[in-house]
Amino acid sequence: MIDSYTLEQCKKDKEIRQLKIKNLEHAIDQSEAMIAESQIDGDALTFLRRKVADSRQDLEVLYLMNDQE
Repeated sequence: MIDSYTLEQCKKDKEIRQLKIKNLEHAIDQSEAMIAESQIDGDALTFLRRKVADSRQDLEVLYLMNDQE
C-alpha cells in the first residue's frame, strides 16, 4: 500500500503521481512475467501475487486522483 506521505505528494504534484503510476505499471508487468515463468517456489509465488494485488489497488487510487482533476 502507498504510505501516507507518498499519497499526499501524489495529491499535490501530478508529475510525481504520473511517475508513481509508471513505476507501478512496470512493477506489475515484471511481476506478472515472473509469475508466468513459474520458476519460483510456492511461498514466493504467493508473496508475489499478493504484492501485485496490492500494487493494482494503489494504481486504482492514483487513477482515481487523475480522474478527479
